[in-house]
Amino acid sequence: VQLQASGGGLVQPGGSLRLSCAASGFTLIYYNIGWFRQAPGKEREGVSCISTSGGSTYYADSVKGRFTISRDNAKNTVYLQMNSLKSEDTAVYYCATDLSRCRLTDFGPSGQGTQVTVSS
Repeated sequence: VQLQASGGGLVQPGGSLRLSCAASGFTLIYYNIGWFRQAPGKEREGVSCISTSGGSTYYADSVKGRFTISRDNAKNTVYLQMNSLKSEDTAVYYCATDLSRCRLTDFGPSGQGTQVTVSS
């Protein structure tokens, strides 16, 4: 079971990126899926979560109003659209199954993350 995040890169403050989370070896449709990030010297931070149907979404206060999580179960993929990016969003982003009923506190195993760097 692996969830692979992709789509990161270098972007200027105020810019946008869309991250993708693809699964291999299992079907995402049965799981709440979350995103979390890890910045150097900082604790892991839960960023967002989406329910199995996509009908419920959850965000950390730090990204609310700027990030949008969505899923395409037909493509077995979850997305994180990130707008109005700030330097403090710089981190490695990971996706994983949610283990905390979308309280953004506990996640399952994740694969390799994707680096997001917000800098001018």
